Amino acid sequence: MSTDFEVTMDEYLPLRDVVFNTLRRAILRGELKPGERLMEIQLANKLGVSRTPIREAIRKLELEGLVLMIPRKGAEVAEITEKNLRDVLEVRCALEELAVQLACDRIDEEGVKELRAAADTFRKVLDRDDITQIAQADVAFHDVIFKATDNKRLIQLLNNLREQMYRYRIEYLKKKECYPQILHEHQEIIESIAGRDKERATNVTGIHIKNQVDTVVGTLRDREE
Repeated sequence: MSTDFEVTMDEYLPLRDVVFNTLRRAILRGELKPGERLMEIQLANKLGVSRTPIREAIRKLELEGLVLMIPRKGAEVAEITEKNLRDVLEVRCALEELAVQLACDRIDEEGVKELRAAADTFRKVLDRDDITQIAQADVAFHDVIFKATDNKRLIQLLNNLREQMYRYRIEYLKKKECYPQILHEHQEIIESIAGRDKERATNVTGIHIKNQVDTVVGTLRDREE
């Protein structure tokens, strides 16, 4: 097992959360690779902790779909598969189409301003070449839409799903040639919500997610060849 990943200790977080965040970041960045076994003893030695927070972190990573528990083998980093991608993004598409429809009804002027500001922040961070920061800015843009729905249950579902699709978002945002298209789609989403045009908002959201699916599927198939 590779132990070549960065450890960032945050004194304000409980130890189990520090371990979880460290391992999660290593998986998302590809420092811990798909199929790689997560050995509790080695990880505990690397991070300077007992095996208990390692075990707790692995359990949380399994819930996010980032880790699989294999009978008689233990934990390993989950593969990024086309089937998992399609499963996650089919659900995301249905929920986000509902979210933009509700946002069309419920967003106020302050919400529209916040949405434009989030899109502007996303555009600016594209030049920084920091994939984690770019992904966070993309998440923040969509979070404004979710908040505008004023539906706590829907927001909860979308937040849970976001964790499961984070790796796919990272894979998509690695493709710099897609940035102009993403920026255009963000702008289309903003204008359709601001204009309270549900049909347009629904269509462009579906296209936005389908383009992500197509791009990441192409990447996965290229790796297999």
